[in-house]
Amino acid sequence: MDLAINPFSSGTRLRDMIRAIRACKTAAEERAVVRRECAAIRAAISEGDQDYRHRNMAKLMFIHMLGYPTHFGQMECLKLIAAAGFPEKRIGYLGLMLLLDERQEVLMLVTNSLKQDLNHSNQFIVGLALCALGNICSAEMARDLAPEVERLLQNRDPNTKKKAALCSIRIVRKVPDLAENFMSAAASLLKEKHHGVLISAVQLCMELCKASHEALEYLRKNCLEGLVRILRDVSNSSYAPEYDIGGITDPFLHIRVLKLMRILGQGDADCSEYINDILAQVSTKTESNKNAGNAILYECVETIMGIEATSGLRVLAINILGRFLSNRDNNIRYVALNMLMKAIAVDTQAVQRHRATILECVKDADVSIRKRALELVYLLVNDTNVKPLTKELVDYLEVSDQDFKEDLTAKICSIVEKFSLDKLWYLDQMFRVLSLAGNYVKDDVWHALIVLMSNASELQGYSIRSLYKALQASGEQESLVRVAIWCIGEYGEMLVNNLSMLDMEEPITVTESDAVDAVEIALQRYSADVTTRAMCLVSLLKLSSRFPPTSERIKEIVAQNKGNTVLELQQRSIEFSSIIQRHQSIKSSLLERMPALDEANYLVKRAASTQAAVSSVNSAPAVTSGGPLKLPNGVAKPPPAPLADLLDLGSDDAPVTTSAPTTSPNDFLQDLLGIGLTDSSPIGGAPSTSTDILMDLLSIGSSPVQNGPPTSNFSLPGIETKPPPVTPQVVDLLDGLSSSTSLPDENAAYPTITAFQSATLRITFSFKKQPGKPQETTINASFTNLATTALTDFVFQAAVPKFIQLRLDPASSSTLPASGNVSVTQSLSVTNNQHGQKPLAMRIRMSYKVNGEDRLEQGQISNFPSGL
Repeated sequence: MDLAINPFSSGTRLRDMIRAIRACKTAAEERAVVRRECAAIRAAISEGDQDYRHRNMAKLMFIHMLGYPTHFGQMECLKLIAAAGFPEKRIGYLGLMLLLDERQEVLMLVTNSLKQDLNHSNQFIVGLALCALGNICSAEMARDLAPEVERLLQNRDPNTKKKAALCSIRIVRKVPDLAENFMSAAASLLKEKHHGVLISAVQLCMELCKASHEALEYLRKNCLEGLVRILRDVSNSSYAPEYDIGGITDPFLHIRVLKLMRILGQGDADCSEYINDILAQVSTKTESNKNAGNAILYECVETIMGIEATSGLRVLAINILGRFLSNRDNNIRYVALNMLMKAIAVDTQAVQRHRATILECVKDADVSIRKRALELVYLLVNDTNVKPLTKELVDYLEVSDQDFKEDLTAKICSIVEKFSLDKLWYLDQMFRVLSLAGNYVKDDVWHALIVLMSNASELQGYSIRSLYKALQASGEQESLVRVAIWCIGEYGEMLVNNLSMLDMEEPITVTESDAVDAVEIALQRYSADVTTRAMCLVSLLKLSSRFPPTSERIKEIVAQNKGNTVLELQQRSIEFSSIIQRHQSIKSSLLERMPALDEANYLVKRAASTQAAVSSVNSAPAVTSGGPLKLPNGVAKPPPAPLADLLDLGSDDAPVTTSAPTTSPNDFLQDLLGIGLTDSSPIGGAPSTSTDILMDLLSIGSSPVQNGPPTSNFSLPGIETKPPPVTPQVVDLLDGLSSSTSLPDENAAYPTITAFQSATLRITFSFKKQPGKPQETTINASFTNLATTALTDFVFQAAVPKFIQLRLDPASSSTLPASGNVSVTQSLSVTNNQHGQKPLAMRIRMSYKVNGEDRLEQGQISNFPSGL
């Protein structure tokens, strides 16, 4: 553009300014153009230019959309709105919606203009005011202008009614108390013929249902008949070109009406029964060969699953989803899998009929469909179909993509552990998974496998032979190598002598040298993996006792690591060489088999660690796959084992020493195997006083891990050693009489406290102690709903520091009535293992639903009475 004519004046047309901006080559040029144009607009504003005010505002809105500041033009918007002509008002309202929002104080000045325009005789000016109010309405403006909008809902013009209904939605969202003013008007709008008015009216009804329970009940009584009529008319109507999409009349209205029906029918048997027939009609008559028809069918299925529908109607809905799974469109298959996951909770048998199709989706080319189908298969598994489903998944594991192997392996391992019918089947499946995808098997899975084999004495021979054959076939799978090496060290003589043969087995020929070869190959192949090499050294040490003729060869292999740069391996090599060379007399008893590992204790620890990890992500309690451990209504630590766990070096209530190495509670099996290679506690082992005891509650926050120096106190893996003698301490029985402080009386009454309070919920705790048990406290929690709407699906969760043990009993109800009419109670039992030294502390989390919408609240309790 030729800039010689100076286009940057108040008379410049909008298109000329846009052309000049687009002609800029750099951002600096654009800023210069905008700066000059803004200066011209400011000059026109200060001079009170009336002729080009609307043109200047149009240019200012374009500049605003480019991201430049335009606050100086806000008052000009108000002046244009106050003008008499429609063109000026149109530009003014458009500028109002773009340049201002509800937080601007200057917006209060426009309320009077809006009120006048809402009462204007020109329907187009009324429409402008309704659009602006629906976009930027604040709570104060909603209260002031609600009567005008309510009146316009009864206007003769359909476009005005439609805009008034949409504006009403904004008003109800800003001020829910005004919902009752729009109930009757919204119900009457459902009798209109204009589809635009009907869609707006249905949307208004949905918003009213969310805002007020009274509105929900009113619409259930007065709107169902109208909704059924609308849906029947639209479904049966002949071709209408203005509403036709893919041969279907107005699918948007279909979907809106179905959504409102779902809201009205949820939890109400009478409403659900009334709409069953029309839902069945829509489900059977709608064509599924077009995308619009599939959208209606999907919404219809979701409505059927959301209401109290009959079993036949639910089966019809699930069959529709089954047809979706055969569709070529990836999006349709994905949403069908999502809906089937919800449908399992309603009708598992109906979903089971489509199991073959779902399994095919696990092999789909689309990664999102594969993952969703895998999650659905996991939910479909039960005691009767676990074997065929597991076989299908394991067979697919062999040919699946590398990116998918990790998820698939995790699900298969979880299924096998959860539904293992017998130990032999469990071992066969796990050995095959280790052979096919051992690099993707998590540590806790193969730890659990070792625990089970140590307890299944009748299957140890079968296990070692199966693992040896698998190791020869696929020695590149890391977890397989670790499990096989451990078994060779423990049960090597069973492998060589074919002991404990099962009827279905065939004997194999393995010499003592072959067993040592297998371990040596693993030691060389995994030279970079410290854990595997450490396990290989332990296995070789044990084989030197099992197979005396190989002792010299083993000593040479072990000695090769004496100069290893990894201190752990160097230390093992030196000490193992010393045992083989100098301690022949005690070697056989020193290197006996490990005793059977405590399977129940391991499962309890594994479940507790898994629960703590999941609770930081999900509000609902996780279901562990390690066994039938069910933690009721929240995150609770399991009860302590009846016998003292001498190997639980990570327990808070165990004495803290400065010389013994510490081990994470989650890694006690690694401690048994002698492969704890890093010290995860601070130097010295003493707990940091600056660490907040609530940091790891609900897995929120964690202290930094420090790697301390290697400890010199080395314990040989697999060898039972006696703990050092404990020097008894002399207890002064009269010390309590002279002490200046004493523990509170255990029979004292403790005051009731308000543990948590928000605008919706109040929780109070009362306390009770049993005589003679000062560490134990029973807490009675009372939950009161302060809102005017009932809270459903209420779940209370709690977490405590490691020195406290917590048990949650089930709550008296999962529904909290509105307005505090009835309180729900729940009992908690806590045991403070450091009673008198550390006070109780707790973090709590509450999840519930309000009108079907998920809510979550959480808090920290530190105001417990002293003495607990």
